[in-house]
Amino acid sequence: MNVIEKLNWRYATKKFSTEKLPQDKVDTILEAATLTASSYGLQPWSIVVVNDPAVREQLVEHSWGQMQVKDASHLLVIARQSDMTPAHVEAYIDNIVNTRNIPADAVAGFKDTMLGTVNSLSAEDKALWMSKQAYIVLGNLLTVCATLDVDACPMEGFIPEKYDEILGLKEKGLASVLVLPIGIRAEDDSFQHMKKVRKSLEDTIVTI
Repeated sequence: MNVIEKLNWRYATKKFSTEKLPQDKVDTILEAATLTASSYGLQPWSIVVVNDPAVREQLVEHSWGQMQVKDASHLLVIARQSDMTPAHVEAYIDNIVNTRNIPADAVAGFKDTMLGTVNSLSAEDKALWMSKQAYIVLGNLLTVCATLDVDACPMEGFIPEKYDEILGLKEKGLASVLVLPIGIRAEDDSFQHMKKVRKSLEDTIVTI
């Protein structure tokens, strides 16, 4: 696999076909999401998979009319946690201890560092911090999709409050950050034939 060729192949798909993705590819994409790097490894986000056609139809209105939300094989919403609390840190430490079969004392310093960060941030700063983690997930998923020959359209163009309301995310302790329809490009999506426009390496890479 030539990664650069795959990244040149991908584009923000504007029109999806009705073809459904094989479940094994969807499973791989979702598992890849869980393997995404995050600050401290806390993973302060969830992937919401929206399957209900009626719900997806409803979301179009709150996505500036972008039909990818309805037409793509699958609709993923990357949502951050509504809050980051000491309880989240405690749960993460318990997971480390159980997964690695180590004493809690071995990660006590790490726990204190995380608690110091969480307790020092305002609600607004925590929301921003967790939203940034969602963007890391998006970047990873776009690359993974490309390597699997899965089309995707990263979207910020939607109304998060409406998504949260329709999907009941507040009750789940979540807040939507990004939308990612995935599937197979339609044959008549003209955007797939356009040359990719990017700055040159000389304009983007700084060597010191």
